[in-house]
Amino acid sequence: MERQNLRITSTRYGRAPFGHTRVLSDGRRQIGAFHLPGDIFGIENGDGHRFTAEAVVDTTVWIAKRRSLFAGLAKGDTPAANNVRRLVARTLEHVENHLLLLGRQTALERVAAFLAEMDRRLEQPAVMALPMVRRDIADYLGLTLETVSRALSTLRDQGILSVTGPMQREIVLHDRSGLARHALSLATRAEPAERVQ
Repeated sequence: MERQNLRITSTRYGRAPFGHTRVLSDGRRQIGAFHLPGDIFGIENGDGHRFTAEAVVDTTVWIAKRRSLFAGLAKGDTPAANNVRRLVARTLEHVENHLLLLGRQTALERVAAFLAEMDRRLEQPAVMALPMVRRDIADYLGLTLETVSRALSTLRDQGILSVTGPMQREIVLHDRSGLARHALSLATRAEPAERVQ
């Protein structure tokens, strides 16, 4: 859909899951985000794309010219401004959470946090059908494919989830609070801040 280093003239708004990817000079891939229906992407600060967008399933994307997307802001259109602010703030919150996940969480915490996030964003379905493969999840979490598989096996062995479906991409969460404990265990392990006297 998009390629790195292309000139930006528009912003995209997706109706199906896809990934926001950066390929490093040595060929490694980092997925910066998995976008779900209603997410916005492609708002860049410069004139070129720093990331590539790859659809993981058939996807419909709405393209809004940058001028028209932000025209409501300049005209004082409060509802349009609030909508753009909400979409951008949601994207920023996701980026901040992803940064914390990559920088400070163990492999098991990363996988648990990813599953908890997807469960929340998909509105807690009975069966969470992940559109992405484990390799994509690994590239998103900064892990190897094998590490993601081991973490899923650990969560399965603890009775937190089961994996079903012909491609093993359907997750049934049996213990959402247990998953949340793994995802949030970083916060509970953090040492209390020193008091300034």
